[in-house]
Amino acid sequence: MITTASLAGGAEAIWQAVVPDLPGFTVEVLEEIDSTNTELMRRARAAALDPVLLVAERQTAGRGRLGRGWHSQAGQSLTFSLGLSLAPRSWSGLSLVVGLSLAEQLHADVRLKWPNDLWLMGRKLGGILVETAGHADEREGPRSVVVGVGINVARPAEAALANAPAGPMGAMPPAGLAEVEMGVTAAELLPRLVPPLVRDVQSFAAEGFAPFASRFAARDALKDRELRLSDGTTGTACGVAEDGALLVRVNGQLRRVDSAEVSVRPC
Repeated sequence: MITTASLAGGAEAIWQAVVPDLPGFTVEVLEEIDSTNTELMRRARAAALDPVLLVAERQTAGRGRLGRGWHSQAGQSLTFSLGLSLAPRSWSGLSLVVGLSLAEQLHADVRLKWPNDLWLMGRKLGGILVETAGHADEREGPRSVVVGVGINVARPAEAALANAPAGPMGAMPPAGLAEVEMGVTAAELLPRLVPPLVRDVQSFAAEGFAPFASRFAARDALKDRELRLSDGTTGTACGVAEDGALLVRVNGQLRRVDSAEVSVRPC
């Protein structure tokens, strides 16, 4: 177990909580890295991934979905990647389970914007990036999966508006968990989030997304909202299917939307 001083206590607690259920599990906490997901994917492409949690005080080239950047500063955010081998019956819905697990541990007001964003008071609190890797001799069975998480901890500065993505109502500043939990730190959050996340990911591998569907519905930020899909189509969000696909009513017809097809933003 490799640690830096500021997160050492949390790393130790995580290791003790997780290793009984995930033999061989290790925790690494680094002061700086390009991207925790990039590093674990490098390892996964070289060989089957042993269970590991890689945490960074600071990321210089963090990645989000669709190649978007995610940069982090020490003390301002919590960034980590969980790597392990899984063999679920279906991979559909994994990012939703990750988001749900995190939201339930973060705060009662945290909601989930399908497929992989954490929202607080209508603003982005965090994001999730799930990647998998296999090898030429693997036809079926376990694949290495890397679950990357970035969460804003500190209250966002006004300057964040300049870097915020433009939406239908203009640029929106990110949210920070400290807005609803004053004084919270990344070191406190880490052991609060990771053991339940590992348990939920393992439950997903065994049972799929369906058992999580009702819990997701309670946190769904898009339900009954008017949406615009990345192809320009507009419709009304109607929750998610039992495999995690987004359901959108378009011109009276229910349409399934998979995470690989669209980017969804409220109109």
